[in-house]
Amino acid sequence: MELAVSAHVDTFCRDNLPPRHLWPELVFTLPELRYPARLNCAGALVDDVDGDRRCLLTGSEVWTYGELRRHASQVAQVLVEDFGLLPGNRVLLRSPNTPWLVAWWLGVLKAGGVVVTTMPLLRTGELATIGALSRPRFAVCDDRFLDDLHAAAIAGMTVLTGTELTQRCADKSGQFAAVDTAADDVALLAFTSGTTGRPKATMHFHRDVLAIADTFGRHILKPRADDLFTGTPPLAFTYGLGGLVVFPFRVGAACLLLERASPAELAEAIEAHGVTVLFTAPTAYRAMLAAGVSGKLTGLRRCVSAGEALPATVWREFHATTGIRIVEGIGATELLHIFLSAADDEIRPGATGKPVPGYQAAVLGPDGVPVPDGQPGRLAVRGPTGCRYLGGDRQTDYVFDGWNITGDTYVRDSDGYFWYQARSDDMIISAGYNIAPAEVEDALLAHPDVAECAVVGKQDVERGMRVCAFVVPASAAKPDVAALQDFVKQRIAPYKYPRTIEFVTRLPRTETGKLQRFALRADAD
Repeated sequence: MELAVSAHVDTFCRDNLPPRHLWPELVFTLPELRYPARLNCAGALVDDVDGDRRCLLTGSEVWTYGELRRHASQVAQVLVEDFGLLPGNRVLLRSPNTPWLVAWWLGVLKAGGVVVTTMPLLRTGELATIGALSRPRFAVCDDRFLDDLHAAAIAGMTVLTGTELTQRCADKSGQFAAVDTAADDVALLAFTSGTTGRPKATMHFHRDVLAIADTFGRHILKPRADDLFTGTPPLAFTYGLGGLVVFPFRVGAACLLLERASPAELAEAIEAHGVTVLFTAPTAYRAMLAAGVSGKLTGLRRCVSAGEALPATVWREFHATTGIRIVEGIGATELLHIFLSAADDEIRPGATGKPVPGYQAAVLGPDGVPVPDGQPGRLAVRGPTGCRYLGGDRQTDYVFDGWNITGDTYVRDSDGYFWYQARSDDMIISAGYNIAPAEVEDALLAHPDVAECAVVGKQDVERGMRVCAFVVPASAAKPDVAALQDFVKQRIAPYKYPRTIEFVTRLPRTETGKLQRFALRADAD
């Protein structure tokens, strides 16, 4: 498939796409995925919705779709008329989840720019790395988070504060025709969240933004126009972008944006505002159960979990307590959002699910050939979205024979369900046995004295690797190690039990909540 004529005057993104023969195979099997050659996803998401419908809420304000459209167009006007933004220029955004961040995001896209949204808790060195890779021409930053951005000293970048941009917007008409971008013009650069310590920039087209809504959103989530969404992931995390912006906007629904929320505060907001759809991480679901706030969740009709595997123990406890079946999914920044999942009666606790309509998946052996059902292998995925690393220097690490190789080890059963085992480099081989950390973690989490846990392999002279568990106790008193080990032996094959258990106060996680096993492996060694 040849790329359409780009609207980008600044050709940095097109110039830095990996060679076409290194892309994964892109498949568009659903009729709703056949997009026109010219497409601006910002206009497609908000321009045709009734302007009087509520759109974005916080604890103190409500924006309608009409207000969001006007503010987004004003942002585009400021960037183009006052600062000379050209289509294709990258614009770095730095803010918590607020209505203005969404307006900035849409405004940049309407102006033909490329969005580089960053998490507000990133520090100077991390911002400098992102700047060196994406070479933004502009940045828009919440006034509270300027210091690290200024200290990053990103060359050639003009910084606008949120206050300055808002003031300038007040003088603009709010009339701005979205730039006629190609459907395959790059819309955003999304950075992987660093579970391996090495962030990478992924490139996503305007059509990709709509494709995640027309696959997982339409066929698994099934949002309604009267839904109210909320969640904890930042919009810089593509899980949050989909769950809090793209999916609700695609159907004219609304979203409650929370800058930060403890489990109790999240539950309080859900009850107070009548939230019906929740996006968060497995740890948050477990934390809400532990906090005893499940009674505030009765208005929810959809709960989605991603970012890391959802333990079956947590799924069952949450369902027993609330009656809600959590929709689990696995996605990747490289593919923008979720590609394996299941909902409602199709859910099998402990299984991630089946390929989302529009996607295909397989479990491959070391030779690249699918393995028989029941055997572990590398998860391979293809669909309407796929990996394109900025610069392409790591492209062959992720793409093989047209497949996106996600770096996860999975087993597919005879019914076509996919069962997560581990990140491929996290699998533990001990005395010749393959041991999946997730299975050991699920067994430990069933013990009432365990609040959180993570399992990694530790080098061992006799066994090759030893199962090592890091446990956050549920109370100040540490559980008895032998009792925990015996508990695990009663739930799974005894050879899988953790031969070493270390008690910790917290587990190392990224800003998006993903467990950093590489840090635990370093501690274990």
